[in-house]
Amino acid sequence: MAGKSMHVESSGTVPAPGRGYRHRGDGWNAEHRGEGPMQRADRNFHELLQELRVTQTGVQILFAFLLGLSFTPRFATISEFQRDVYVVTLVASAITTALLITPVAAHRLQFQRGRKVALVLLVHRCVLAGLASLLVTMTGAMLLVLDVVVGAPTAVSVSAVVAGCFVVLWFVLPGYRRFLPRRR
Repeated sequence: MAGKSMHVESSGTVPAPGRGYRHRGDGWNAEHRGEGPMQRADRNFHELLQELRVTQTGVQILFAFLLGLSFTPRFATISEFQRDVYVVTLVASAITTALLITPVAAHRLQFQRGRKVALVLLVHRCVLAGLASLLVTMTGAMLLVLDVVVGAPTAVSVSAVVAGCFVVLWFVLPGYRRFLPRRR
């Protein structure tokens, strides 16, 4: 960016050269980070990949555990409720895995096509959907294990509280903070 001036429109957006790209926050990033829209897209993509590294290993381990569970001798004795919870949890785990691996496939298919901004938006949406699916997976796994260990009434109550904690920590608190004014 050194030596190049960037026109920041009154809306706070910065048009990308020759593309007319505008995004909320581009003016702030140009002013405070000295980055244009494409540098921002690159940085955002790398940040998303770092965040995914935190979740992917755990999701893959949980998915493998759930796949193997059905081949244990005790699985044949589980109740219909436990079997239903297992199926929902297994499917949610597969969907979570797919959503959290989507960034790799999307990047490969859009590689060097000049679509980094669109890629970042797609990856962002997949990660949010993956977190929602992971919430279902974690809650289902908790419910399944707790139902075997302590029985259905306690399992449902504890799983509901844990799901509530996930919702508050992953979505409500960050969502609330998003609407607070930015400190200078």
